[in-house]
Amino acid sequence: MSSAPSGINPDSVTEWILTRRPDLAIPLDFELITGGASNLTFAVTDQSGTKLVLRRPPTGHILPRAHDMAREHRIISALRDTDVPVPEAVGLCTDDSVNGADFYVMEFVEGSIVFNEADGNAVDPALRPVMANSLTDTLAALHKIDPTSVGLGDLGRTEDYCARQLRRWKRQVDDGSDRVMPLFDDLHRRLVQTVPSQQGAGIVHGDYRLDNTMVGHDGTVAAVLDWELCTLGDVLADVASMALWWGDDPRATGRLRDVPTKADGFGSRSKMLERYGQTSDRDISDLPWYVAFQYWRMSAIIEGVRVRYAAGAMGDQDGTADSDARDGIDSMLQIADEILTSGEL
Repeated sequence: MSSAPSGINPDSVTEWILTRRPDLAIPLDFELITGGASNLTFAVTDQSGTKLVLRRPPTGHILPRAHDMAREHRIISALRDTDVPVPEAVGLCTDDSVNGADFYVMEFVEGSIVFNEADGNAVDPALRPVMANSLTDTLAALHKIDPTSVGLGDLGRTEDYCARQLRRWKRQVDDGSDRVMPLFDDLHRRLVQTVPSQQGAGIVHGDYRLDNTMVGHDGTVAAVLDWELCTLGDVLADVASMALWWGDDPRATGRLRDVPTKADGFGSRSKMLERYGQTSDRDISDLPWYVAFQYWRMSAIIEGVRVRYAAGAMGDQDGTADSDARDGIDSMLQIADEILTSGEL
C-alpha cells in the first residue's frame, strides 16, 4: 500500500502518474520535502528506487492567483532546452478530483541544496568558488533568454516592473498591516521618485539565491528551483536579490546573515557582481537602488507574515516572534534607507 502524507491522495495520484510513467514499480511512496505557506514539494519513489518530484499548493485556503501550478509547469517546460538547467517536466494535472488541487510532476535531479552557512562550510572548499561562479553565470544565462523565443512572451507585463512591484507591496502593507511604519512609507515615496530606467525586459526568477537551486556533485547548478514568483520585467531585480542574500552586509540580521555564501571560499559580493557584469550586457551601475528596493520589498513580505502570525492565523504565539519580526523589519528598512541615501552598497 502506498505511503502518503497530508496533501496526497495516494491511489488517484498514483493512477495519474502511471499514465505518464507506466514504467514505475508500484506502490509509490510519497514523502514531504518542503512544506509551509509556500508550495508543497514531495519526493515520489517507486519500488525500484526511481524518484520523481511532485509540487502542489499548500492545503487549506490559498489566496487567489497564488500557487499557480500551471504557471510553474509552463516555465520549466519552456526552459528545458535552454542554458538554464531545470528539472524535466513529466506532466501537469488540473483535475481537482485527482488530488484536491492542481499539481505537477517533474523528474528528480540528483544533487544537494546548500541552505545556510553551516551547509556552506560543509562544502568542499575547492567547490565553493565553482558554486559561486555557476550561480552567477546561470542567472546571466536566464537573463539573456528572449522570453518570446521560448514561448513565454505573454507570461506577464514587461514594462515598469519595479514601479508595479512598488505599488503591489505598498498596497499589501496598507491593506493588511496593524501598525504605522513611517520609514516604510518614506522609502516607498523615494523609491518611486528614483526608479532607474528599465533596460529591456527578460525573465525574472523572483527569488534567486543559492538555496533555491539544486547543486550537482561537481559544484555547478544542476537545476534552478522555486519558480512560483517568476514573471517578466527588470532582470536587475534578480541580481539585487542575489546580492541581498550573499551575506556580505554586516548590517543584516536573522536569516540574511545565515547564508551559505558567507562561508570562506565563495568570494565576495563585489566579485560576484563583477562576474555578472562581465557576463551580462546589462549596466549594473544603478544596483544600489535595486538592493535598497529588495530590502524594502522583503520588509513588506515579512510584515504580511508577521500580521498573519499575530492574528493567530498560523498558530498561537507568545509575543516573542512578533517582537523579533518587528525588529527584523525595522532593521531592513534602516539598511534600505542607508543604501538609498548613500547610493552605495
